[in-house]
Amino acid sequence: MRIYPNAKINIGLSVTEKRTDGFHNLETVFYPVGLKDVLEINREEGPKRVCYFENTGIAVDCAEDKNLVVRAYKLLALAYDLPAVRISLFKSIPFGAGLGGGSSDAAYTLKALNEYFGLGISEKGLENYASRLGSDCAFFIRNRPSFACGKGEILEDIDIQLDPYEIVIVKPDCNVATAEAYAGIVPAKAIFDLRGLGKLPVTEWRKRVINDFETAIFAKYPVIQRIKEELYGRGALYASMTGSGTGVFGIFPKGDVTLDTLQGTVIWRTDRHIE
Repeated sequence: MRIYPNAKINIGLSVTEKRTDGFHNLETVFYPVGLKDVLEINREEGPKRVCYFENTGIAVDCAEDKNLVVRAYKLLALAYDLPAVRISLFKSIPFGAGLGGGSSDAAYTLKALNEYFGLGISEKGLENYASRLGSDCAFFIRNRPSFACGKGEILEDIDIQLDPYEIVIVKPDCNVATAEAYAGIVPAKAIFDLRGLGKLPVTEWRKRVINDFETAIFAKYPVIQRIKEELYGRGALYASMTGSGTGVFGIFPKGDVTLDTLQGTVIWRTDRHIE
């Protein structure tokens, strides 16, 4: 069984509160985009509850028992006594870009196992399993534009359609650890209610829709700010960091978007995966 976990972007992100469990409450909009990994799952001979994992493309730099794909399998295997499987992951979504690639791989593993073995788990049930793996994993179960709050696991559908536009994602050659990103944050009430984003023209987003991580991260990594400014300079209607990662996206009118000599690596644009 072959599936294609996709990335997401965050449109706006407000960190509203430090929680007693050490995490933060936030408000954001998750929007799925077409940059994808490839997952292949096949039943394997061998003892039950064993996952044989293979990785090509971008290397997954963690111990196998901490890999989200393997953890997703083991989570369902304990509840449903699954047979052994072999899972092959071809990784295209870069790490540290705020695109949710690992979370997407985990969520799609849950969905694929549910279908492959006929487990009959509802969408809500899959979301509950996914939220145990990571704060934004549940989004990729539904995989449609969503307003998110809490740690990112409380979701409600939101009516946003960006099909009339072209989205470009750029990543500089640097990474920001999640702890480092949050160290520069002072939680505060959101200045704009992102539930209303769909009613606000994209041309107005630049004035109203912010990512709280940008101020501190731009000060330490000015190349990220320069990419955002360059995207605006090339005609973006809206540009922003996505999540707390170093990826920056721009939303452009459809047409001939010129990206040559742009700082950073253009990793994806609508309908075109840049190698």
